[in-house]
Amino acid sequence: MPYLIETFDKPDSRELRLAVRDKHLQFLETNKKLLLACGAKLDDEGVDASGGIYILDVDSRAEAEDFINADPFTEAQLFQRIDITRWRKAYFDGENCL
Repeated sequence: MPYLIETFDKPDSRELRLAVRDKHLQFLETNKKLLLACGAKLDDEGVDASGGIYILDVDSRAEAEDFINADPFTEAQLFQRIDITRWRKAYFDGENCL
């Protein structure tokens, strides 16, 4: 069952995000089999991130929580808030999935 995780960075955390980014990207690479999609939420100029979105293919909320808790961004206390929600795929890559 897919889960959507949305993260929200703490204010003024750009330097922390940049400092931990390489470890975060390695974590994603290591766990890519779980990822349906993920990426940073960017400002209108496409420069600064304010959090991220992950769509995971896991069996339970507990697995989604374990995933995000193991992310180096979480371990570095980058996030002000993390929301985890079950997600139903209706359209994917322009295809109706219902």
